[in-house]
Amino acid sequence: MVVGVGVDVCDIARIRRALERPTGERFKTRIFTPAEQAYCEQRRRGRFASYAARFAAKEAAMKALGTGLADGIRWLDVEVVRPPSGPPALVLHGRAAAIARRRGIRRWLVALSHGDSSAVASVIAEDRGGRSPGR
Repeated sequence: MVVGVGVDVCDIARIRRALERPTGERFKTRIFTPAEQAYCEQRRRGRFASYAARFAAKEAAMKALGTGLADGIRWLDVEVVRPPSGPPALVLHGRAAAIARRRGIRRWLVALSHGDSSAVASVIAEDRGGRSPGR
């Protein structure tokens, strides 16, 4: 059953500016895990769009969790991973994982997309991977 839904849109230029500032490295390591950074850096032409999509996914996941960026959750507690095949997935760590366990969330559905100027993420949190009532 669906227990949370989150959607977020992120301006790619905003993320690009944050990464290109003198404090860009600090921003990158505070928001993105080493694996997320490695994935985005490999995508030379789509590097900033990849970072923006992951930023949007983290925001959307926090909304689906019902906390936003509060309740002790850190940016690094929500990680977007990309299996060799298949769609992106979420891995939660720390406080985010504890809250998800407490809410009975067992499955995350993630969709990412981007155009020239913005990236969007949609996240659905489910308990026990079941269907919503009435379906």
